[in-house]
Amino acid sequence: MTGENLAKLTPSRVVLEGVPFVGFYDQTQQRDKARCPEDVCFPSSMRAVLEYLGEPDWGCKHAKGREPCRVHCTYSYLMGVTGCAFQLSWRPGWHEDNVEIMYMSDDPMAPFARAFRSVGYGFEVLQPVEGADNEAAWRQRIGESIRRGVPALAFGVIGPPECCVVTGYDEDGDVLIGWNCFQQMPPFNAGLEYEPTGEFRKRDWFKDTQSPIIVGEKQPCPPLKELYRDALQWALQVARTPLVTRYDHAVRHNGLAAYTAWAEHLERDSEFATEDMAALWQRFNVHDSAVGVVAEGRWYGGQFLMEAIEHLPYGMAEDLLRAAACYAGEHDLMWQIWDAVGGIGRSEDRVRNLARPEVRRKIAALIVRARDKDAEAAEHIERALSFYR
Repeated sequence: MTGENLAKLTPSRVVLEGVPFVGFYDQTQQRDKARCPEDVCFPSSMRAVLEYLGEPDWGCKHAKGREPCRVHCTYSYLMGVTGCAFQLSWRPGWHEDNVEIMYMSDDPMAPFARAFRSVGYGFEVLQPVEGADNEAAWRQRIGESIRRGVPALAFGVIGPPECCVVTGYDEDGDVLIGWNCFQQMPPFNAGLEYEPTGEFRKRDWFKDTQSPIIVGEKQPCPPLKELYRDALQWALQVARTPLVTRYDHAVRHNGLAAYTAWAEHLERDSEFATEDMAALWQRFNVHDSAVGVVAEGRWYGGQFLMEAIEHLPYGMAEDLLRAAACYAGEHDLMWQIWDAVGGIGRSEDRVRNLARPEVRRKIAALIVRARDKDAEAAEHIERALSFYR
């Protein structure tokens, strides 16, 4: 569909200035050396939108990062209330979409609905309508949001279908402008243009964009005490639901069961007994992504629990602190897993190290230990919640 067939926007260019940067760790460090990693795209993108809208830090104002990092409390809060801090998914085989947050339960919209409810905003997910001019409709709705001063969220635009922030448009909407975690990464940035302030400029964006989210009006928000208690109950459900099947009819091991599946896959020597580097790279990437999900998720999960203590009855504190300690232990075990292949990062040497049976068996044992810590954390959370009964 050409631009001539699409609705024109008035004015033809609107860009919201000062929307906070969103990007993975290495990009973030270039722009904000004090920021801790924010590698889960949806809560990071939503954190940026809330900052731009002038929302105060959610949850608390005193979360501590490891030097020299600074934790944005809103990101920590969103990691907790969405369940991203507690998730792990493993589809049998080697699938790079294991990191998708929609797979943490049989309700793919749960993390998004929980996020918006927990900060007191409405939202609308734009879906394609059969027979409709969806590009024109999405262009119009995104433009309306930008013109009322509210960034939109979208999945994809650049790179994989991960969440990004749309901060403006140009040329009547032929160009979308914003922040995307993949905007500096080859091959996703091929032919990409940039604003002078660094935001991406993406032409022909519709074909690479899924389900834009329009942030709605401010709404009454439940008390933080209620929100934290609900988030803890959700954390238990996410951790203890062994299988998720609804979203795309694929069987996915979930929560505690995903650790077991992950460890078992690493012990399948036949799947690593190859010189096919493409296959070894795929297995390494899926494994390494799982390490990252647990390392960052559980570290922020511990932060979230320590924030929760400030808003929940005193009698819950001891068990929540013990659960936080379990998550900190899981985080440290993930660093041991990275060390086992030669350090954090992706390289051919590390890929070949993972192919070694003795390395994989060592890692599998560490994964089982992490699973046991995750199970112990869930028990402590359950005991803390029993304070209400």
